[in-house]
Amino acid sequence: MTVKKSLLAAFGLLVAALALVASGCGGGDSGGGVTALPSSSCTSIEYEGDGDPDYILASDFPLQGSSRTQTEQIVAAIRYQLGQQDWKAGDYNIGYQSCDDSTAQAGSWDSAKCSANANAYASNDAVIGVIGTFNSGCAAIEIPVLNQASDGGIGMISPANTFVCLTSAAPSCESTQPDVYYPSGSRNYLRVVANDAYQGSADAEFAKSEGIKSVYILNDKQAYGLGVATNFRDAAKSLGIKIAGFDAWDSKATSYTSTYDKIKQTDADAVFLGGLICENGAQLIKDKVAVLGPNDGVKLLAPDGFTTQATIDEAGAASEGMYLSVAGQPIDALPASAKGFVDGLLAGPLSGKPIDPYAIYGGQAAQVMLDAIAASDGSRSDVISKLFASDVQDGLLGTFTFSEDGDPVASGGTTTAITVYEAKDKLVTDTTINPKQTTVDAALGKT
Repeated sequence: MTVKKSLLAAFGLLVAALALVASGCGGGDSGGGVTALPSSSCTSIEYEGDGDPDYILASDFPLQGSSRTQTEQIVAAIRYQLGQQDWKAGDYNIGYQSCDDSTAQAGSWDSAKCSANANAYASNDAVIGVIGTFNSGCAAIEIPVLNQASDGGIGMISPANTFVCLTSAAPSCESTQPDVYYPSGSRNYLRVVANDAYQGSADAEFAKSEGIKSVYILNDKQAYGLGVATNFRDAAKSLGIKIAGFDAWDSKATSYTSTYDKIKQTDADAVFLGGLICENGAQLIKDKVAVLGPNDGVKLLAPDGFTTQATIDEAGAASEGMYLSVAGQPIDALPASAKGFVDGLLAGPLSGKPIDPYAIYGGQAAQVMLDAIAASDGSRSDVISKLFASDVQDGLLGTFTFSEDGDPVASGGTTTAITVYEAKDKLVTDTTINPKQTTVDAALGKT
């Protein structure tokens, strides 16, 4: 999701963000002996265990806008996992605060909110770990701040960030990436989801299987959108698919008909949208159908930034037949070890609502974080050490460890699987793909 704003915006805020770490931020309500994170972004401290919380576990997601359905389910999964463990991680009592990195005006994550949140976490000694973010552009702002927090930094684990360059150097990344995110020289960030080299590759392999011979690629000019569009382009070229064009769309435009008029002249038989539904994606979809016709003709493909019920609800009939991918397995294909968790969510916090796959990734991120805290000596630095040493056996996503970069290393390909959905009145699973390593290498620009 991943899943994601312009790295230029992230870098622009980085200096100011780092300066704020030293100055600290105001707290809020207290939970026993710990001080709450600011109420302007976060819930009050939630804790249902015995005694008082020893530490705060924070989550950081956009809880307003088109991503809200997905992120609220991730938060529900984290709360559920805490309840399953009696709000404890080993001998430590864990309080929880759900923090919002979005604004109503933006309808998505906001760079200033990401910066403020990161500084609040870093300056609050009670914060032992952060689960988040949802969007890679927000992660680019928060990781360096948490990396330089006192006591060795704050461990951060994401269920949804997919931008390659957050963890890995590749020809498609800037020369400063990923080191720019880790100014201390040590890593503090991990993710349980495959990066966009896998998603771009899977989307390209799917396009090939659909007989697509020429594709026009659009991106929203943000870190995630441009990144996944580039990964898809390079993977598609390696498979012999012609790239009819590679352009950006302006999220503030009122119409995209001229863009599609230009695409029509190329005779492309597919369009790929690299970006987020909240970047005026619904209008982009509607205008595609208005100019190029229904999606069973000139096909419409999009990555996980669009893979939400909100796309169908906001684009309406124009979304019919478009294909959308997500970095992960569909619910019915998850390991048997996830069944109890899924059943518990359905019976409890979700009350029978359809489960978004990212909820399970959120639950897995929470399990990894809580296990690391339980195994630690209670210091932030040791939590980070234990995160990177995690050896997950029969977890919600199967069996996996983490690379030294912080990416999941799976047994059996569970965490590198990409699911493609078709848009009907809801998302319907079409296929699940574990892309070939040669395609992944091409997506990374290694060939």
